[in-house]
Amino acid sequence: MELRGYEVGLSIRTLQRDIKDIAEMFDVEIKNYRGYGYYVDERSEETDIRYQELLMNFDLLTSMNQNSQSVGFILPEHHRPKGSDSIPILISAIKEQRFVEFEYILVRKGNKLISKSVKPHFLKESLGLWYLLAFDEHDTLKAYGIDRMQNINVADKTFKRDETINPDELFKHSYGIWDDPSMPVEEIELSYSSLDGKFIKTTPLHSSQKIIIDNDTEFRISLRLRITNDFVMALLSRSASLTVIKPPSLRARIREIYKEAIERNN
Repeated sequence: MELRGYEVGLSIRTLQRDIKDIAEMFDVEIKNYRGYGYYVDERSEETDIRYQELLMNFDLLTSMNQNSQSVGFILPEHHRPKGSDSIPILISAIKEQRFVEFEYILVRKGNKLISKSVKPHFLKESLGLWYLLAFDEHDTLKAYGIDRMQNINVADKTFKRDETINPDELFKHSYGIWDDPSMPVEEIELSYSSLDGKFIKTTPLHSSQKIIIDNDTEFRISLRLRITNDFVMALLSRSASLTVIKPPSLRARIREIYKEAIERNN
């Protein structure tokens, strides 16, 4: 830590707890060679990548602290996502398998407040915002925007965590946080200019993205996912050169949005 420019000084109990958490989350084993100190045990190439991610994330998180030595050369956003201060509390509730109680803002219903008591299972980041994935009173897994949660309280009441859930499968066919299993998974084909293609190649729209054409005149890709509002909004962000090849329903939907926008701005 001293080599990386950070102050050191913590209890043995805290160190042992952190070493255990690092091993569980990043598959990085830290050992103590008596008389010499601590060292990171030999690891595979895959584990080494996760180790580098750990160090990078540590640098980024500490840069948010004005007292950090990194603040002079890391420039975070001037605004932090609303509710992000609640993340440590929610992580603790997830690990301890405790119910979380809060008031939730229903934006689409005039900012109406409702009371919720849920079983927290995961935290998910999407498009710069954080969401709590939790089972509600009907044992339905739902996503709650942390920016819309108020008066958060971790209850003494505990629950048994559902270990059968595969987090990698939860949003496999979705863009962003909205996943509606009742919606079909569709084959999508999109065409862009070669310039826009350079950006889309660097930052794919979805994990299913495959390149069909990549030349000086066209960049064409295929995708396989549910066509949610979040996905449509993402397409509009680079619509200057977008051509929807298929499906026809998506092409018509984009055309209608263009038509209404022209009428509003005529």
